[in-house]
Amino acid sequence: MAFFLTLLALVVTLGLSWRYLGSYMAAVFDGRVHFLGLVERPIYRLLGTSPEQEQTWKRYGGALIIFSGVSFIFTYVILRVQGSLPLNPQHLGAVSPALSFNTASSFLTNTNWQNYGGETTMSYFSQIGALTVQQFVTPAVGIVAAIVLVRGFSRKNSSAVGNFWVDMTRCLFYVLLPIAFIAGVIFVGEGAVMTLAGTATIHDVLNQVTQTMARGPIAFMEAIKQLGTNGGGFLNANSATPFENPTGLTNFLSIYLLLSIPFALTYTFGKMVGSVRHGVALLSVMVLLFGVWVGFTSFAEHQNNPAVAAAGIHSTVGNTEGKEVRFGDTSSALFGVASTMTSTGSADAAYDSFTPIGGMGLLSGMMLGEVTPGGTGSGLYTLLIYAIIAVFIGGLMIGRTPEYLGKKIQAKEVKLAGLAALIMPITVLILTGIAVSVAAGKAGPLNAGPHGFSEILYALTSQGNNNGSAFGGLTGNTPFYNIIGAIDMLIGRFAIMIPVLALGGALAQKNVVPESLGTFRTDNGMFVGLTIGVILIIGGLTFFPAISLGPLVEQLSHGRFF
Repeated sequence: MAFFLTLLALVVTLGLSWRYLGSYMAAVFDGRVHFLGLVERPIYRLLGTSPEQEQTWKRYGGALIIFSGVSFIFTYVILRVQGSLPLNPQHLGAVSPALSFNTASSFLTNTNWQNYGGETTMSYFSQIGALTVQQFVTPAVGIVAAIVLVRGFSRKNSSAVGNFWVDMTRCLFYVLLPIAFIAGVIFVGEGAVMTLAGTATIHDVLNQVTQTMARGPIAFMEAIKQLGTNGGGFLNANSATPFENPTGLTNFLSIYLLLSIPFALTYTFGKMVGSVRHGVALLSVMVLLFGVWVGFTSFAEHQNNPAVAAAGIHSTVGNTEGKEVRFGDTSSALFGVASTMTSTGSADAAYDSFTPIGGMGLLSGMMLGEVTPGGTGSGLYTLLIYAIIAVFIGGLMIGRTPEYLGKKIQAKEVKLAGLAALIMPITVLILTGIAVSVAAGKAGPLNAGPHGFSEILYALTSQGNNNGSAFGGLTGNTPFYNIIGAIDMLIGRFAIMIPVLALGGALAQKNVVPESLGTFRTDNGMFVGLTIGVILIIGGLTFFPAISLGPLVEQLSHGRFF
């Protein structure tokens, strides 16, 4: 009953934020919100720009790449010299070159994959000055990239798609910072740790044991970790520890935060293109697939773990191995699906301890491209890529030039959409093939057989989708996995984002074609079904052989499916 009440509350709160947060973001990016003008204007003067100075997609993309390059160098340098920087009560030394490269790539790409334990590797300065800063700016980059594609549909005969620096400033100051501040206050109020003091040492007189407790400025990092669909936690145990996620309220708030912006952006899309019905169609795709995956994975985790059952141990409360008792099996599954079907990657349970089918639910959700609802911005623009492919297929079915919101979808647009849709699975499968073929890759998994393969596949799928969640069991902090993982994350971010910007620029230059009786409708149930079919075909057929070698083989090896 508690699980269904949680779902009901989540539906209500997300429904409200879809309507009002979505409308608010549309106003922000349309330039209709100015209450922080005193903050905005000095920033624009410093950058030598203004809202009136709009850019072509190439200049917009160039600014995005320059900003990202500077962000990468900034993070990498801080990690390499952290031993000489302040706010380091544990006197931690410099992070190794390979791990710094992986971590800088990870936080740059909104992946937040962590091949380290935060409390034993990163100083407070690194956590605040580098990693938390990146957890604000990288979701903003994803959101503004999506807005470029939205403007491609909303504008006509225009070479301009906005101004990168203006969009970033507005996204940070009007959207991310205010919401994260309010959420951070709630986390602190519920007991999440927030201090610059060093570790606390506790001595158990009865058992004569001394334990060192890690502390730090955790609560406010936790807020943007979830809101920005980042997932990088201050502590190694992430949201499973009460220092980051102390109560049922913070657990619910975490799930809400990581889903709120990705869902709300569909309303933003509808408002900006002048047709909320089209936003509802995209929302329907997200909700239907997300709901199926929540039901499927929660049901799997409410069963006995087949390995435990084989040992003669049977549970009446589902698979509780690796889960917090205070959250339970189904709520942990809900958190896991919400995290992996966005680009968040945070966890309140050990995903390696999920049943094989439950783990497949998490893994396959990422393999769909994280469009249900996906990350902040990245979910919307990836879904629009699939929608364009669906429109192309629908146009062929009725024998007309495909159109979406009055824009003709021609060869250039289809090529860009196809490239953006296929680059992730190609990259993940090639890198997985390399990892299972070389000695350095095969030395990583803790387990042999199909579960060991799942550990490698999950890691590279998570990084290639800029998710950041870890299946566990894989020794990732090695030169091989640090470097191959960084490559995976960088390709998964920018090899999709650049075609998206080009697509937005190409669409903005087109005129709007009037709708006619022969126009293939893109705001009804048929289009929703077609788009879902495209997502399932591209994600399902591409990855099914790999899934078959991992979770499916492992589950069936126990002689049962459920």
